[in-house]
Amino acid sequence: MSARRTSPLWLGLLAALPAWAADPCDELPKPSVVVKRLESAPEFNLRYGYRALTNLGSAKARPGQQVLGLTRGNASVRFASTTPVIVSADGRWECASPQITLTYGFAPLTVHVAREFPPDTCAYKEIHAHEMRHVETYQAHLAAIEQDLTATLNRRFAGSSPWRGQAGQLARRLQQELDTRWLPYVQREIAKVEAAQALIDTPEEYDRVANACDGEISKRLKPGKAATP
Repeated sequence: MSARRTSPLWLGLLAALPAWAADPCDELPKPSVVVKRLESAPEFNLRYGYRALTNLGSAKARPGQQVLGLTRGNASVRFASTTPVIVSADGRWECASPQITLTYGFAPLTVHVAREFPPDTCAYKEIHAHEMRHVETYQAHLAAIEQDLTATLNRRFAGSSPWRGQAGQLARRLQQELDTRWLPYVQREIAKVEAAQALIDTPEEYDRVANACDGEISKRLKPGKAATP
């Protein structure tokens, strides 16, 4: 049996056919996610007395306890995005590539020590040391969740092909998803730190601080049990 041969005419027709048109969306960069952790140093506030701190910390303190120190972290979550877009020649559709940056942390992170305990006293040092454990817990929690936040957002956004849809709709769709789904998600992950904070404020720790420094703390306070949430 003889081998089949392709005719010169057929080869010429193949060469004359136009190449497939390139997808204009391929010109866009791939969607990406960058996660940044706020590295803010704690601010120290020594202006409030223990009565004011007791009011500020009433949600966490047990009834009858006096709050000598308090660490408060204001959770900050911010999404920023740039979205390169290519619009079709007829203006009816577009493709877009979300470039997302998440910045999260505590800003500010404030440590209060009651003004009844000046910085040069033993009592101040004990209360300050306790509060710094809270600061370290806040910071450790932010570091611990960074990998999961990055992986979760990357699964949703990064490495995929550009988004496609009706012209003028994609940027609004992205912002809506960030606001309604991902902002609450990051806030929930940050809030899980409270479980670790509660492990620091045990009754035994309250008693240890209250009775430290040879009774210096109790001498400066009116009757009532001291606390350092």
